[in-house]
Amino acid sequence: MTRLPVVVLISGTGSNLAALLDASRAEDCTYEVVAVIADREAAGLEHAHAAGIPTEVVRLSSYEDRDAWDRALTAAVLAHRPELVVLAGFMKLVGPELLDAVGGRIINTHPALLPSFPGAHGVRDALAHGVRISGCSVIEVDAGVDTGRILAQAAVEVLEEDTEATLHERIKAVEQPLLVDVVRRLTAGR
Repeated sequence: MTRLPVVVLISGTGSNLAALLDASRAEDCTYEVVAVIADREAAGLEHAHAAGIPTEVVRLSSYEDRDAWDRALTAAVLAHRPELVVLAGFMKLVGPELLDAVGGRIINTHPALLPSFPGAHGVRDALAHGVRISGCSVIEVDAGVDTGRILAQAAVEVLEEDTEATLHERIKAVEQPLLVDVVRRLTAGR
């Protein structure tokens, strides 16, 4: 079976990346993570290093403006010829250069049931609003902030004692297998 190449972009601990790497060890896996790119020295890069996967850091602060950074990020991604790009806790908006080059083949996770609570603080915003059900979404990335086509969602009950940290951890436990399932589906269908 030919596995399709996937590039993963991260900014943090890489828990979603770890889930993708674990799932890729299965014999019937439809994808292969061929590179991991971060926008900072992220702890999650260690998952890639341990698996022998090439990594690169493309810092926004290393470029004169966001357009130059977007061009550099696009070049770093395209160097690996991915069929799919996965934003797995990548905390920067990608720009038109990457969207033009790989549009329709970039997905992202979000810790809320979109279209509710888009943006960087989905868990905090859901708690502040008093919802009883939250969850996670996997979307196709477009030029907006969490406005892309919804590919999959999973619900998580909000408990009375939940804090932002406890709810986010329970959402991550559901988000990781959901992301793996979407990546498998998308790479099986190509």
